[in-house]
Amino acid sequence: MQADKTPAWDPCNNSSFGKDVYRYVGQHIVIHESTNFFGAVMWPGAPALCSFLDKNRHLVDLQDKRVLELGAGTGLVTIVASLLGAIATATDLPEMLNNLRSNVMRNTRGRCKYTPTVVPLTWGADLELTHPTCEYQYDYILAADVVYQHDFLVELLATMKYFCQPGTSVIWANKTWMESDLSFTDTFKEAFLTTLLAEDGEMQIYMGKRKEVYSEV
Repeated sequence: MQADKTPAWDPCNNSSFGKDVYRYVGQHIVIHESTNFFGAVMWPGAPALCSFLDKNRHLVDLQDKRVLELGAGTGLVTIVASLLGAIATATDLPEMLNNLRSNVMRNTRGRCKYTPTVVPLTWGADLELTHPTCEYQYDYILAADVVYQHDFLVELLATMKYFCQPGTSVIWANKTWMESDLSFTDTFKEAFLTTLLAEDGEMQIYMGKRKEVYSEV
């Protein structure tokens, strides 16, 4: 699988006090961060994944696809997925949703075929009860900047596996910061049939399909 040779994280933003302005899918996207929460500021994986999706639509076609973003943070990835035609759902912890919802709605209203949704999701917590697979099925699971120094990597992987049903692909972008990041990558590769979509230094974008699901179909 060959991606656009231009680095997936080619700069597409201008920063000013209180907001970042990006340009993807031919649209200006204004992102407000919340310094109250670690996950509500912009980290490098989200712009990397957005640039990749925008520049490589022939490899990952999101048009009319059901897309779930895990740990959506500022909402940039969900916004770009929606602009690319996806039926997108952004998820994060309940305390993150106000700023997330504001960014998503501000940048997609009147621009997208499908209105994105924003819902709370705690990794690994009663997923069968809150998000039964008979109702919550997706073509793509997107994640950026979700692997860093926190205590929920086991729950994150379990959540990725839970939502990755037959026909679902996980696309995950992350910059390697610590040894634990490499350990998670190894565990991800054990659970998923993995393709490296793009790489530049410590930034990688992976696509995965669950091995046991793939072997059953």
